[in-house]
Amino acid sequence: MENKNDIRSLKLDELTSFFQKNNLPSYKAKQVYDWLWKKSSISFDNMTNISLETRDLLKNNFVINHIKIEKFQKSNDGTIKNAILLHDNLLVESVLIPTKTRTTACVSSQVGCSLDCEFCATSKMDRIRNLNPDEIYDQVVTINSQSLNYYGKPLSNIVFMGMGEPLLNYNNLIKGITKITNKEGLGISPRRITVSTSGISKMIKKMADDNVKFNLAISLHSAIEKTRNKIMPFTKNFPLDELNEAIKYWYSKTKKMVTYEYIVWNSINDDDEHINALVKFCKSSPSKVNLIEYNSVNSSFFVSASSRIISKYVNTLENNKIPVTIRKSRGKDIDAACGQLANKLK
Repeated sequence: MENKNDIRSLKLDELTSFFQKNNLPSYKAKQVYDWLWKKSSISFDNMTNISLETRDLLKNNFVINHIKIEKFQKSNDGTIKNAILLHDNLLVESVLIPTKTRTTACVSSQVGCSLDCEFCATSKMDRIRNLNPDEIYDQVVTINSQSLNYYGKPLSNIVFMGMGEPLLNYNNLIKGITKITNKEGLGISPRRITVSTSGISKMIKKMADDNVKFNLAISLHSAIEKTRNKIMPFTKNFPLDELNEAIKYWYSKTKKMVTYEYIVWNSINDDDEHINALVKFCKSSPSKVNLIEYNSVNSSFFVSASSRIISKYVNTLENNKIPVTIRKSRGKDIDAACGQLANKLK
Protein backbone atom coordinates (compact mmCIF):
# COMPACT_ATOMS: atom_id res chain seq x y z
CA MET A 1 0.00 0.00 0.00
CA GLU A 2 2.67 2.49 1.02
CA ASN A 3 4.54 1.93 -2.27
CA LYS A 4 1.61 3.19 -4.30
CA ASN A 5 1.49 6.80 -5.40
CA ASP A 6 -1.36 9.02 -4.26
CA ILE A 7 -3.42 9.46 -7.41
CA ARG A 8 -4.05 13.09 -6.50
CA SER A 9 -0.35 13.84 -6.99
CA LEU A 10 -0.89 13.32 -10.73
CA LYS A 11 -1.72 16.13 -13.10
CA LEU A 12 -4.60 15.54 -15.50
CA ASP A 13 -2.25 14.90 -18.42
CA GLU A 14 -0.31 12.36 -16.33
CA LEU A 15 -3.54 10.56 -15.41
CA THR A 16 -4.60 10.66 -19.06
CA SER A 17 -1.28 9.11 -20.06
CA PHE A 18 -1.86 6.29 -17.56
CA PHE A 19 -5.25 5.55 -19.11
CA GLN A 20 -3.80 5.55 -22.63
CA LYS A 21 -1.00 3.16 -21.64
CA ASN A 22 -3.66 0.80 -20.32
CA ASN A 23 -5.69 1.03 -23.53
CA LEU A 24 -8.53 2.92 -21.87
CA PRO A 25 -10.42 5.93 -23.29
CA SER A 26 -8.74 9.24 -22.46
CA TYR A 27 -12.01 10.89 -21.44
CA LYS A 28 -12.24 8.42 -18.54
CA ALA A 29 -9.21 10.12 -16.98
CA LYS A 30 -11.15 13.38 -16.87
CA GLN A 31 -14.07 11.60 -15.20
CA VAL A 32 -11.75 10.20 -12.51
CA TYR A 33 -10.13 13.63 -12.11
CA ASP A 34 -13.56 15.18 -11.52
CA TRP A 35 -14.33 12.55 -8.89
CA LEU A 36 -11.11 13.37 -7.09
CA TRP A 37 -11.27 17.16 -7.13
CA LYS A 38 -14.75 18.42 -8.00
CA LYS A 39 -16.62 15.73 -6.06
CA SER A 40 -13.91 15.24 -3.40
CA SER A 41 -14.18 11.46 -3.57
CA ILE A 42 -12.07 9.54 -1.05
CA SER A 43 -12.71 6.09 -2.52
CA PHE A 44 -12.43 4.59 -5.98
CA ASP A 45 -15.59 2.61 -5.17
CA ASN A 46 -17.61 5.84 -5.26
CA MET A 47 -16.75 6.44 -8.91
CA THR A 48 -19.96 4.94 -10.26
CA ASN A 49 -19.48 5.94 -13.91
CA ILE A 50 -16.15 4.09 -13.99
CA SER A 51 -16.25 0.33 -14.70
CA LEU A 52 -15.42 -2.12 -11.90
CA GLU A 53 -12.48 -3.37 -13.94
CA THR A 54 -11.04 0.13 -14.27
CA ARG A 55 -11.63 0.85 -10.59
CA ASP A 56 -9.70 -2.29 -9.72
CA LEU A 57 -6.88 -1.12 -11.98
CA LEU A 58 -6.79 2.20 -10.11
CA LYS A 59 -6.82 0.44 -6.73
CA ASN A 60 -3.92 -1.76 -7.80
CA ASN A 61 -1.80 1.22 -8.83
CA PHE A 62 -2.82 4.13 -6.61
CA VAL A 63 -4.13 5.20 -3.24
CA ILE A 64 -6.16 8.23 -2.10
CA ASN A 65 -4.46 9.49 1.05
CA HIS A 66 -7.40 11.44 2.40
CA ILE A 67 -7.35 13.04 5.84
CA LYS A 68 -9.37 11.74 8.78
CA ILE A 69 -10.81 13.54 11.80
CA GLU A 70 -9.02 12.09 14.81
CA LYS A 71 -10.80 14.34 17.31
CA PHE A 72 -13.74 16.72 16.96
CA GLN A 73 -14.35 19.52 19.48
CA LYS A 74 -17.15 22.09 19.54
CA SER A 75 -16.76 25.26 21.57
CA ASN A 76 -19.43 26.97 23.64
CA ASP A 77 -19.44 29.74 21.01
CA GLY A 78 -19.95 27.26 18.14
CA THR A 79 -16.35 27.14 16.94
CA ILE A 80 -15.29 23.68 15.76
CA LYS A 81 -11.74 22.35 16.02
CA ASN A 82 -10.58 19.26 14.17
CA ALA A 83 -7.49 17.27 15.01
CA ILE A 84 -6.67 15.94 11.55
CA LEU A 85 -4.87 12.63 11.10
CA LEU A 86 -2.71 12.49 7.98
CA HIS A 87 -1.83 9.34 6.03
CA ASP A 88 1.55 9.04 7.84
CA ASN A 89 -0.10 9.32 11.29
CA LEU A 90 0.98 12.93 11.83
CA LEU A 91 -1.52 15.45 13.17
CA VAL A 92 -2.52 19.00 12.30
CA GLU A 93 -5.43 21.12 13.46
CA SER A 94 -8.00 23.12 11.54
CA VAL A 95 -10.86 25.29 12.73
CA LEU A 96 -14.36 26.34 11.64
CA ILE A 97 -15.27 29.79 12.95
CA PRO A 98 -18.98 30.68 12.65
CA THR A 99 -20.54 34.12 13.05
CA LYS A 100 -24.02 35.41 12.26
CA THR A 101 -22.97 36.51 8.78
CA ARG A 102 -20.25 34.06 7.74
CA THR A 103 -18.39 30.84 8.37
CA THR A 104 -14.61 30.84 8.08
CA ALA A 105 -12.16 27.95 7.72
CA CYS A 106 -8.80 28.38 9.44
CA VAL A 107 -6.45 26.05 7.57
CA SER A 108 -2.99 24.69 8.41
CA SER A 109 -0.12 24.56 5.90
CA GLN A 110 2.61 22.68 7.81
CA VAL A 111 2.93 19.98 10.46
CA GLY A 112 4.38 22.15 13.22
CA CYS A 113 6.20 25.39 12.43
CA SER A 114 9.74 26.43 11.58
CA LEU A 115 9.39 29.93 13.06
CA ASP A 116 9.89 31.03 16.66
CA CYS A 117 7.21 33.57 17.55
CA GLU A 118 7.33 33.62 21.35
CA PHE A 119 3.60 34.21 21.82
CA CYS A 120 2.37 31.33 19.63
CA ALA A 121 1.86 27.76 20.83
CA THR A 122 2.49 26.28 17.37
CA SER A 123 5.99 27.77 17.30
CA LYS A 124 6.94 25.57 20.26
CA MET A 125 6.52 22.52 18.00
CA ASP A 126 9.11 21.26 15.55
CA ARG A 127 8.29 21.60 11.87
CA ILE A 128 8.06 18.01 10.73
CA ARG A 129 6.97 18.49 7.13
CA ASN A 130 4.99 20.58 4.70
CA LEU A 131 1.41 19.64 3.91
CA ASN A 132 0.71 18.39 0.40
CA PRO A 133 -1.77 20.24 -1.85
CA ASP A 134 -4.40 17.53 -1.36
CA GLU A 135 -4.05 17.78 2.45
CA ILE A 136 -4.65 21.53 2.25
CA TYR A 137 -7.61 20.97 -0.07
CA ASP A 138 -9.05 18.22 2.17
CA GLN A 139 -9.17 20.54 5.19
CA VAL A 140 -11.36 22.95 3.25
CA VAL A 141 -13.62 20.14 2.01
CA THR A 142 -14.02 18.84 5.58
CA ILE A 143 -14.76 22.25 7.10
CA ASN A 144 -17.16 23.16 4.28
CA SER A 145 -19.10 19.96 5.02
CA GLN A 146 -19.20 20.86 8.72
CA SER A 147 -20.40 24.37 7.89
CA LEU A 148 -23.26 22.92 5.86
CA ASN A 149 -24.12 20.28 8.48
CA TYR A 150 -23.98 22.49 11.57
CA TYR A 151 -24.82 25.95 10.23
CA GLY A 152 -26.77 25.30 7.04
CA LYS A 153 -24.50 27.30 4.76
CA PRO A 154 -21.28 26.76 2.83
CA LEU A 155 -17.98 28.35 3.78
CA SER A 156 -17.85 32.05 3.08
CA ASN A 157 -14.15 32.59 3.83
CA ILE A 158 -10.85 30.72 4.13
CA VAL A 159 -7.83 31.94 6.08
CA PHE A 160 -4.41 30.31 6.10
CA MET A 161 -3.73 31.18 9.73
CA GLY A 162 -3.50 27.67 11.17
CA MET A 163 -0.38 25.72 11.93
CA GLY A 164 2.77 26.65 10.02
CA GLU A 165 4.07 29.51 7.88
CA PRO A 166 2.25 29.28 4.52
CA LEU A 167 4.95 31.05 2.52
CA LEU A 168 7.54 28.45 3.59
CA ASN A 169 5.35 25.87 1.83
CA TYR A 170 4.70 28.10 -1.13
CA ASN A 171 4.49 25.65 -4.04
CA ASN A 172 2.11 23.29 -2.26
CA LEU A 173 0.10 26.25 -0.93
CA ILE A 174 -0.45 27.61 -4.44
CA LYS A 175 -1.33 24.17 -5.81
CA GLY A 176 -3.81 23.64 -2.97
CA ILE A 177 -5.42 27.04 -3.46
CA THR A 178 -5.65 26.37 -7.21
CA LYS A 179 -7.67 23.21 -6.53
CA ILE A 180 -9.84 25.11 -4.05
CA THR A 181 -10.55 27.97 -6.46
CA ASN A 182 -10.66 26.63 -10.00
CA LYS A 183 -13.63 25.08 -11.77
CA GLU A 184 -11.98 21.66 -11.75
CA GLY A 185 -12.06 21.79 -7.96
CA LEU A 186 -14.29 23.55 -5.43
CA GLY A 187 -14.75 26.80 -7.37
CA ILE A 188 -14.40 29.07 -4.31
CA SER A 189 -13.51 32.65 -5.22
CA PRO A 190 -9.89 33.61 -4.38
CA ARG A 191 -11.25 36.94 -3.12
CA ARG A 192 -12.63 34.98 -0.16
CA ILE A 193 -9.20 33.57 0.72
CA THR A 194 -6.57 35.25 2.91
CA VAL A 195 -3.01 34.00 3.34
CA SER A 196 -1.38 35.17 6.56
CA THR A 197 2.40 35.33 6.78
CA SER A 198 4.79 36.39 9.51
CA GLY A 199 6.61 38.45 6.91
CA ILE A 200 8.79 36.47 4.48
CA SER A 201 9.66 39.44 2.29
CA LYS A 202 11.01 37.71 -0.82
CA MET A 203 8.00 35.40 -0.94
CA ILE A 204 5.59 38.34 -0.72
CA LYS A 205 7.29 39.71 -3.82
CA LYS A 206 7.03 36.32 -5.52
CA MET A 207 3.29 36.20 -4.82
CA ALA A 208 2.96 39.62 -6.42
CA ASP A 209 4.96 38.49 -9.46
CA ASP A 210 2.80 35.36 -9.70
CA ASN A 211 -0.28 37.60 -9.84
CA VAL A 212 -2.16 35.73 -7.13
CA LYS A 213 -5.79 36.74 -6.62
CA PHE A 214 -6.17 36.03 -2.90
CA ASN A 215 -5.68 38.49 -0.02
CA LEU A 216 -2.57 39.05 2.10
CA ALA A 217 -2.30 39.50 5.86
CA ILE A 218 0.91 40.19 7.79
CA SER A 219 1.46 39.11 11.38
CA LEU A 220 3.18 42.35 12.44
CA HIS A 221 2.69 43.04 16.19
CA SER A 222 5.29 45.80 16.23
CA ALA A 223 6.61 48.33 13.73
CA ILE A 224 9.73 48.85 15.87
CA GLU A 225 12.58 46.56 14.90
CA LYS A 226 13.90 45.91 18.40
CA THR A 227 10.49 44.89 19.75
CA ARG A 228 9.59 42.77 16.74
CA ASN A 229 12.93 40.93 16.94
CA LYS A 230 12.32 40.20 20.63
CA ILE A 231 8.86 38.70 20.25
CA MET A 232 9.53 37.13 16.81
CA PRO A 233 13.29 36.34 16.80
CA PHE A 234 13.34 34.99 13.23
CA THR A 235 12.51 38.50 11.95
CA LYS A 236 16.16 39.47 12.45
CA ASN A 237 16.54 37.91 9.00
CA PHE A 238 13.56 39.86 7.62
CA PRO A 239 13.99 43.50 8.73
CA LEU A 240 11.06 45.88 8.64
CA ASP A 241 12.47 48.03 5.84
CA GLU A 242 12.64 44.95 3.58
CA LEU A 243 9.12 43.95 4.64
CA ASN A 244 7.87 47.46 3.94
CA GLU A 245 9.47 47.41 0.49
CA ALA A 246 7.90 44.01 -0.25
CA ILE A 247 4.45 45.25 0.79
CA LYS A 248 4.77 48.32 -1.44
CA TYR A 249 5.76 46.01 -4.28
CA TRP A 250 2.76 43.76 -3.52
CA TYR A 251 0.37 46.71 -3.74
CA SER A 252 1.97 48.10 -6.93
CA LYS A 253 1.44 44.73 -8.62
CA THR A 254 -1.91 43.59 -7.18
CA LYS A 255 -3.64 46.82 -6.03
CA LYS A 256 -4.74 44.80 -2.98
CA MET A 257 -4.66 46.41 0.44
CA VAL A 258 -2.67 44.44 3.03
CA THR A 259 -4.06 43.64 6.49
CA TYR A 260 -1.77 43.91 9.52
CA GLU A 261 -2.53 41.54 12.37
CA TYR A 262 -1.50 43.10 15.63
CA ILE A 263 -1.67 42.02 19.28
CA VAL A 264 -1.11 44.63 22.01
CA TRP A 265 0.68 43.44 25.15
CA ASN A 266 1.29 45.11 28.47
CA SER A 267 4.78 46.68 28.73
CA ILE A 268 5.76 45.39 25.27
CA ASN A 269 4.03 47.54 22.65
CA ASP A 270 1.47 49.51 24.68
CA ASP A 271 3.00 53.00 24.48
CA ASP A 272 2.83 56.04 22.19
CA GLU A 273 6.11 55.12 20.50
CA HIS A 274 4.68 51.83 19.26
CA ILE A 275 1.34 53.36 18.29
CA ASN A 276 3.02 56.09 16.24
CA ALA A 277 5.40 53.58 14.62
CA LEU A 278 2.43 51.48 13.51
CA VAL A 279 0.68 54.52 12.04
CA LYS A 280 3.81 55.46 10.09
CA PHE A 281 4.25 51.91 8.81
CA CYS A 282 0.60 51.72 7.72
CA LYS A 283 0.82 54.98 5.82
CA SER A 284 3.58 53.71 3.55
CA SER A 285 1.08 51.59 1.61
CA PRO A 286 -2.73 51.19 1.65
CA SER A 287 -3.55 48.96 4.61
CA LYS A 288 -5.89 48.13 7.44
CA VAL A 289 -5.29 46.79 10.95
CA ASN A 290 -6.84 43.89 12.82
CA LEU A 291 -6.25 44.26 16.54
CA ILE A 292 -6.32 40.67 17.81
CA GLU A 293 -7.20 39.55 21.29
CA TYR A 294 -4.27 37.76 22.93
CA ASN A 295 -4.82 34.12 23.80
CA SER A 296 -2.56 32.87 26.57
CA VAL A 297 -0.07 30.09 25.85
CA ASN A 298 1.13 29.79 29.46
CA SER A 299 3.68 32.59 29.27
CA SER A 300 4.01 35.15 32.07
CA PHE A 301 5.90 37.46 29.71
CA PHE A 302 2.86 38.14 27.52
CA VAL A 303 -0.10 39.85 29.17
CA SER A 304 -2.91 41.56 27.28
CA ALA A 305 -2.83 45.35 27.32
CA SER A 306 -5.62 47.26 29.02
CA SER A 307 -8.80 48.24 27.21
CA ARG A 308 -7.68 51.87 27.58
CA ILE A 309 -4.56 51.19 25.50
CA ILE A 310 -6.56 49.25 22.90
CA SER A 311 -8.92 52.21 22.61
CA LYS A 312 -5.95 54.52 22.19
CA TYR A 313 -4.65 52.40 19.32
CA VAL A 314 -8.09 52.44 17.69
CA ASN A 315 -8.57 56.19 18.08
CA THR A 316 -5.10 57.03 16.79
CA LEU A 317 -5.45 54.78 13.76
CA GLU A 318 -8.92 56.12 12.96
CA ASN A 319 -7.72 59.72 13.36
CA ASN A 320 -5.09 58.92 10.75
CA LYS A 321 -7.75 57.43 8.44
CA ILE A 322 -6.39 53.89 8.78
CA PRO A 323 -9.19 51.29 8.91
CA VAL A 324 -9.07 49.25 12.12
CA THR A 325 -11.15 46.45 13.62
CA ILE A 326 -10.94 44.60 16.91
CA ARG A 327 -11.10 40.84 16.37
CA LYS A 328 -12.51 38.92 19.30
CA SER A 329 -11.20 35.41 19.81
CA ARG A 330 -13.40 32.41 19.24
CA GLY A 331 -13.00 28.87 20.56
CA LYS A 332 -10.71 29.69 23.48
CA ASP A 333 -12.30 27.00 25.66
CA ILE A 334 -11.09 24.29 23.25
CA ASP A 335 -7.71 25.92 22.46
CA ALA A 336 -8.90 26.79 18.97
CA ALA A 337 -8.22 30.53 19.10
CA CYS A 338 -5.47 32.39 17.27
CA GLY A 339 -2.05 31.25 18.44
CA GLN A 340 -3.33 28.26 20.42
CA LEU A 341 -3.09 25.42 17.89
CA ALA A 342 -0.53 23.01 19.30
CA ASN A 343 -1.70 19.41 18.85
CA LYS A 344 -2.25 18.76 22.54
CA LEU A 345 -3.93 15.52 21.50
CA LYS A 346 -0.57 14.21 20.32
